[in-house]
Amino acid sequence: MSLPLPDAIATFFAVSNGADDALLAHCLAHDAAVRDEGRTHEGPEAIRAWLRDARRRYAYRVEPLEVSRQGDSVSVMAEVAGDFPGSPVRLAHVFGLRGGRIASLEIG
Repeated sequence: MSLPLPDAIATFFAVSNGADDALLAHCLAHDAAVRDEGRTHEGPEAIRAWLRDARRRYAYRVEPLEVSRQGDSVSVMAEVAGDFPGSPVRLAHVFGLRGGRIASLEIG
């Protein structure tokens, strides 16, 4: 399913699904932070390392299913399927945008 996602978020999901992680430089704010599984990853390099590690450990795919937007906050419900117990799961991805880039993301 193709949803109307802001460019930065569409790029983030593309990278999550295996696209070149160098693309993150175009979608993340310099001070971006991601909170997932009780940990916070701050800055583009830490986020890039976190995504690489997650792809290596879980070999997952993410499919955005629903999107809603309120100002600079974009909520995406996505199905995540991979090599982990309970797969597939639906996870909320709450993005905070600033200047067209991802400034924050909370996954839960």
